[in-house]
Amino acid sequence: MTATVTVGEFSRMTNLSVKTLHHYHDIGLLAPAFVDPSSGYRRYETVQVGTALLIRRLRDLRMPLTDVQAVVSSTDRSAREETLRAHLDRMEAELQVTRDVVTSLRSLLTTDPEPMQVDYRYIPPFRAYAVRDHVERSQIGAWCVDVFGRLDALAAARQIVATAGATYSDDFFTEDVGEVVAFLPVAPTAESADGFELVDLPGGYFAIGVHAGAMADFDRTYGALGSHVAEHCTVAPGPIRELYVVSPGDTPDESSYRTEVCWPIQRIPVSPASKG
Repeated sequence: MTATVTVGEFSRMTNLSVKTLHHYHDIGLLAPAFVDPSSGYRRYETVQVGTALLIRRLRDLRMPLTDVQAVVSSTDRSAREETLRAHLDRMEAELQVTRDVVTSLRSLLTTDPEPMQVDYRYIPPFRAYAVRDHVERSQIGAWCVDVFGRLDALAAARQIVATAGATYSDDFFTEDVGEVVAFLPVAPTAESADGFELVDLPGGYFAIGVHAGAMADFDRTYGALGSHVAEHCTVAPGPIRELYVVSPGDTPDESSYRTEVCWPIQRIPVSPASKG
C-alpha cells in the first residue's frame, strides 16, 4: 500500500536533507508526488523511496547529476547500464591514479633518488605531421589519448615508422595552460594529411633524461633533469620536447613506458658530466 509523507519524513527515510530534496525537485530529478498549491508543502509517496536511495548511491559515487538523471529517467535498461558502466570505468581510472600517487609519495619520502643519467644530443631539423592546440595542464592526459590515437592511426595507415613526441611551451608550465604540439616525424617529401599540419621542427642541442614507468613520478624526472641542466649547461630558448619511445599505444604495461625528456641547451658542454 502506498502512502504519502511530508518532506521531513521523506528526508528521514532516505537520509537526504530537505535542502537536497528541494534542489532535486527544482532540477527535475526527483519531484514530490504532490505539492499543496496554497502552502507549497511537498509530499512524497513511499514508492519513491527506492528512487531516492538509488539517487543517493549514485551521488555517493560522485556521478554527475546529468548522468544520474539519465539513469533515473531512462526506461531503456541497456542505456542505463551503459551510463553506469562508463561512470564506474571513470572511477576505476581515478582509483588507479590515486594508487599511483600514493606509491610515488611513499617512494619520495623513503627512497633517496638515484643520480640521473643525462645524455647530450644534437637533433637535426625534421618535418612532421602535427596537431597544435592550446591545452590546460589538467586536460593534457585526455588530450594526449585523443591526439596520439589519431597519430597512431595515421602512422599505421601510411606505414610510418617513427617515434612520436610533443613540444610544450613555457606557458604550459608557468600558467598551467599553453601551446602543445604533438608530432609524428615523416620524410621531407611527405604530402599533407587531412586533420594534421605539416610542420618543420628546428634542430638543436638537448640534454636528455629518460623517464621510465608510470606518469605519477614524471615531475621527479623533470626536477632531476632541470637541476642537471641548471648546474652544467646553458639553457637555450625553445620548448621542451618529449619523445615517446615506448608509449601507451605500444603496450598496456605502464612499467614499460619510456619517455625521453629533451631540455634545450645552447651547446654540448666541453666536459659533459654524465651524472646529475
